[in-house]
Amino acid sequence: MDIEQLRDYCLSKPFVEECFPFGPDTLVYKVNGKIFLLTGLDSLQLQFNVKCDPDIAEDLREQYSCVIPGFHMNKKHWNTIIVDGSVSSQLMKEWIDQSYNLLVYTKKK
Repeated sequence: MDIEQLRDYCLSKPFVEECFPFGPDTLVYKVNGKIFLLTGLDSLQLQFNVKCDPDIAEDLREQYSCVIPGFHMNKKHWNTIIVDGSVSSQLMKEWIDQSYNLLVYTKKK
């Protein structure tokens, strides 16, 4: 997966907004006004942050070396995915889907 494939995949989801609220080097994807993925555009190796169910986040970090606690994010709810070729694009898409779905299918209080 490269940055263009990541971008295309995120934008293929319904009601997604692409923006740069943190400056020109951080690409952000939102749904329902909330961030589900963000990535820096200035790093040599692609990596992105996704929201994750806290019960699953730790398990993914233990199982996959490319999954680490969310860089500059709440470590309980966010993971950083390092795109290093160790997992398939399909698996990364599943993690993106999980992040997106957490915000789409969460009821407002």
